[in-house]
Order: sequence, then C-alpha cells, then structure tokens
Amino acid sequence: MKILLTGATGYIAQRLLPILLQNGHVVVCCVRDKSRFNFERYSWLNLTVIETNFLDEQTLNQIPEDIDAAYYLIHSMSTSIGDFAEMEDVSARNFRSRIEQTHARQVIYLSGITNEKKLSKHLNSRKNVEEILKSNKYALTTLKAGIIIGSGSASFEIIRDLVEKLPLIIAPRWLNTRSQPIAIRNVVDYLVGVLNNKPTYNNSYDIGGPEILTYKEMLLRFAKVRGLKRRVWVIPVMTPRLSSYWLYFVTSTSYSLAMHLVNSMKVEIICNENRLIDLISGIHLIGYDKAIKLAFGKIEQNQVASSWKDALTSITLNKGILHHIQVPVNGCYTDIRKMKIENIDRVLGNIWSIGGTNGWFYGNWFKLFGGVGLRRGRKNPTELFAGDSLDFWRVLLASKEEKRLLLYAEMKLPGEAWLEFKITKDNELIQTATFRPLGIWGRNYWYAVLPFHGFIFKGMINSIAKS
Repeated sequence: MKILLTGATGYIAQRLLPILLQNGHVVVCCVRDKSRFNFERYSWLNLTVIETNFLDEQTLNQIPEDIDAAYYLIHSMSTSIGDFAEMEDVSARNFRSRIEQTHARQVIYLSGITNEKKLSKHLNSRKNVEEILKSNKYALTTLKAGIIIGSGSASFEIIRDLVEKLPLIIAPRWLNTRSQPIAIRNVVDYLVGVLNNKPTYNNSYDIGGPEILTYKEMLLRFAKVRGLKRRVWVIPVMTPRLSSYWLYFVTSTSYSLAMHLVNSMKVEIICNENRLIDLISGIHLIGYDKAIKLAFGKIEQNQVASSWKDALTSITLNKGILHHIQVPVNGCYTDIRKMKIENIDRVLGNIWSIGGTNGWFYGNWFKLFGGVGLRRGRKNPTELFAGDSLDFWRVLLASKEEKRLLLYAEMKLPGEAWLEFKITKDNELIQTATFRPLGIWGRNYWYAVLPFHGFIFKGMINSIAKS
C-alpha cells in the first residue's frame, strides 16, 4: 500500500514509520521542514519526504493522488503561537479537502478519550477534529488513546521528573483523577492493526492499557518500579494556574503545555468497552509497570526513537530551521574563541556530547540562566540531528562531515542567540556565540553578562579541546 504519514517528525509517527516500512508499504512523509527529518535512519527504497504545512492549503498540492491510506497525527497543543484549537480546526479541514481529491480509501486518526460530558479545551478540540475528518469520500478510523507511557512521551517524562526530583510530592487534587494508561508499543500495534482492516472503517475506538489508575497511583507505582520511596500529599486548594506553574517549574514541560495538561488531567480518561482487540490479531496489552520497565530499557540502551521535546516551540523557528542556519552579522554581538587541537575525533566527540546529563564542560554554566529548557536534556548522549532539543537550545545543523554544530537558543531572551562549534581544515576549533539584541533591553542584557564571558566561554572551549 502507498501510505501518507502526517506529522512525520512527531513522537508517534517516528515510532510508526519504521514498522510501516518493515511491512513493505510505500510511505510518503509530510513534514513542515525537511531539515528536521533524520534521513540517516531509513532506507529510501520505499520512502518519500515532502514539505507541507496543513495551515497553508496551497502547500498540500504535493500530496500524491495515488495514496491508498493516510494517518492523521497532527496536533497543536504544545504551540505557543495563536489558538491551538483554531489551528487544529484549520489543519483538519485542509487535510480533508486534499485527501478527498486522492484515491485514499481510509484515514486513521489518533485522538484522545472523550467520554466525559465536561471536557478540557484540548479534548474538545480532539473531538471536533474527528467530526471534521469524517467524509463520504473515504472511511475514517479513529483511535482514542489515554495517557501514553513510553520513553520520550510527554506523560512518561513528566511523571519521571516528579518522581525522581521530589521525595515528597505536594500535588493538586486532580491527582485523584482516574486514567487508563497505555504503552506506546500497544498504540503502534493498534495503528498498524486497523490499517486496511475493513471492519474498522467508519468506526471509533477507545484504546487503553489493562489497568485503571489514578495519577497518584501512577506516581507511586513509578517510584516502586524505580526503587524509590516517595510520598504524595494531595491538597485541595491549588488552582489550575498554580498547578500549571507547579508542573512548569518541576518538570521539563513548557507553561502552555502544562496549562493544557492540567485542564485535561481533571477529566477522567477511561475507555468504553469495544471489540477492537478481537479484530486485530497478536495484540497483548502491556501493564503499567512493564511499560515503565520497557521505557527505561530503551533509555539505558540509548535507543529512544522519539521524544515529545523534538516539537518546535520557538515562534521564530516556526519559519523553519533553514531560515536560521545563516547566522546574522549586522547588528549582532559576538564572542569568538579559537584554539588549535590535535585529536579531531576526540574533540568532535566532546562537541557532540555537550548538554543533558553530560553538562557543558565548564561548570555547567547554563545553570546561570535556569528555566525549563535546562530540564529538557537531550534524547541521546552522543548523537545529534537537526531539530533535536538540547537543553534550552535547538539543533539547527549537526554535520560531522563539515565538523560543525550550530545551535539556536529557545530560552526567553531580549533577542536571539546562536552558538556554533566548528573545526577548520587547519585543525583549529572555533567557538562562536552570536547575539542579535531586540531593542535597548537586548543591548543592556549583552553588556550585563559581558563580564562573565571571559571565563565562561574561555573555560568551555578549553575543556572541549582538552577534556
């Protein structure tokens, strides 16, 4: 089959794509920015990548007409640009309009469980998108998932942050809300299982794991699996806004995402019974504890295939990575350091391992800034690709052939910042920090931190070159 895969650089799609290719399908991947697609991971025999923006209907003409099925895996909840519900509405309408012009017989949509009468804005939007995607031109199969547990998933990483950082968890009352978590492997099993499965056409199914747990139980069970003693104290007086700030400061989530998650966590997410598992052979539901162990197995083996943190959050970077690879010069402040090196491979290895648990080689100097970005870490301790998050930086370019790593700051600054490491043909390491100020506050910021540059940037290049 020829399959269209939307959101191909997203968390779910990166797990689904290898399975579709292994099953012999021809896959057309839709991405907003080709620079973010990791071409090295896949064989190109059955794969095509096209640039589309479902908010811009004109870009959808590249979608081929001869597709047999399409996966709709687009959401905008983590965006900090505009109203995410309105964006999801527009994207869904543009998608449906274009797919109706193709030969597609089936569209598969991954949504959230929406069985409660009173839903959050996020879940209401998911429900609205399902209605928009319905069509007389193709069959719609909707899978509604609960909390997804897997290495790199937002839910898993938030629970991990809370459990591993807080011996005593003082939490809002929504921790008593019940949910039905599902392992990422089972989500992929269902997504593959309904493909070209005619009994599932024009039907909607809730998918969840074998257990119903409160968020409090999930935290305590997580701690037990990890061999940690934790206590949870639920207090009734914490408002949604305070709850959002609480998640923002303790975990690696952004404030906008934390706010939407808190509103959704007040809603019970429990599956209605259905016979979907009988329509798909070979699915064995994974329990919550085992899902955690499987996730850490991937983490410990450095095999995390995708992470929710890979999503672009910067308003500026919404224009695309290529828009920022050419570092500006005019009107910018720079700090340039150079050093002769002897062992190129060792220095490249040091550059490619900066950030996350490895630190920044010189006193972890980014702790001076703090913020949510510092808690994002990195997906793999030794590999970097364009689009990866790296603490509060975004990787714009990572080329060992060119011996160049270019980062763009996603922290809140009165301006824009780039950090570049490059090794020349003369075996010289060049480290360049570039700052383009925004107004007088940006200029004041640069001069305020200028006294630190002498030992911070000098210490970092010395450590990278000699460590």
